[in-house]
Amino acid sequence: MGNAIRLLYRKCCSPTTDDKPHGVSALSRDLLGFETTSQVPEGLGSYVVSSIKAQANWYGKILEAWKQAKPRPQTDEEAARLVITTLKGHKKADVEGLLSFYRLPSPGKLDEIPNESPVSVSEGLKFELLTLPVDQKSVADGDTVTVYVSSTDPIVSSTLPKEVSLAAAKRAKARENKNYTEADALHKKIIASGYRMINVQNKEVLAKKFRIRLRGIDAPESKMPFGKESHDELLKMVEGKSLKVLVYAEDRYGRCVGDIYCNGKFVQEVMLKKGLAWHYLAYDKRPELAKWENEAKQKRIGLWAAKNPEKPWDWRKNKRGGN
Repeated sequence: MGNAIRLLYRKCCSPTTDDKPHGVSALSRDLLGFETTSQVPEGLGSYVVSSIKAQANWYGKILEAWKQAKPRPQTDEEAARLVITTLKGHKKADVEGLLSFYRLPSPGKLDEIPNESPVSVSEGLKFELLTLPVDQKSVADGDTVTVYVSSTDPIVSSTLPKEVSLAAAKRAKARENKNYTEADALHKKIIASGYRMINVQNKEVLAKKFRIRLRGIDAPESKMPFGKESHDELLKMVEGKSLKVLVYAEDRYGRCVGDIYCNGKFVQEVMLKKGLAWHYLAYDKRPELAKWENEAKQKRIGLWAAKNPEKPWDWRKNKRGGN
C-alpha cells in the first residue's frame, strides 16, 4: 500500500472517536501489555508504514526508555517527547504515525509547549507505580482508590513472595487441565496474600493490590454533602484507565499516600478545582494545591456553594466523639 493511500485510509477508515483510548495513559497501558505479551496494539499498522517486527522493536526501545525515565512521563507532551527522542533516526512517517495513534502532540506542536510537569515532584518520593486499568469497584470515595500493579513491575517483582508465584503457576496449570475447583481455591490463596489474577488483553496477569490515599487533599465522606459527587468524579476520571502513582509515604491504615496522574491530568488538581475536595494543609503545604482550592472558592462551585461547609476532618472527629 503506498504512503498516499495509507494516509487516506487513516483519515477515512481508522478509529478516531473520543471512545478510543488515547494519551499518555493509553501508551503506558500498551507498554505494560507489550512487556507481558510482546504484542503491539491492534490497529497500529493503519497509522505507520513499517512492519509488525519493526513496531515491536520500537515498543521494546520505548519500554526501556520509559522504565529509565525519572519521573516517568506524566503528560501527553512528556510522553511525545520520550517517543520522539527514543525513535530518533527512524522513519518520520512511523514516528508521526505512532504519535497520531495515541493522539500525542506532533513535533511542531511540542515547540509551543513548555517542558514541565503540571505539579512539582517534591523531595521524599519513594517509588512510582504504573497500574493496570482501574475497575468500577476500586474507588472508595473522593480521595481513596484501590489499584493493581503487574508482578512484572520492578517494585512488585522485587518483593513477590515465592508461594504466591508458585500458586499462580499451579493455578494456570489447573485451568489448563480444566480443574476449575482447584484453580478457584488457589486464586483465593493468592487474593488472601494481597494479589490477584487480572485479565489484560486476553491474558491473565498476576498483580499486587495497593490502596492509594490521594496526597494533599481530603474529600467529603460518603454521608457528607457532596460525598457522592466527589466519589463519582474520581470514578469518572480513573475507571478503565491505567494510572501513574508517585508514592511518598504510608499512612496508619497501610495505604500508600501519593500523587495520581491519569491521561496526563493531575487528579488532585481536578478534584480541587471542581470544589470536590479540601486542600489538606496539615499534611501538604504545596502552594499549587492552595491556589486550586481558592479558585473553586472564588467561583463558589461544588462544596463551596455553601457558606461554611463542614470539613471532613472535623466531621470525623465529631463522629468519633458521638460514638
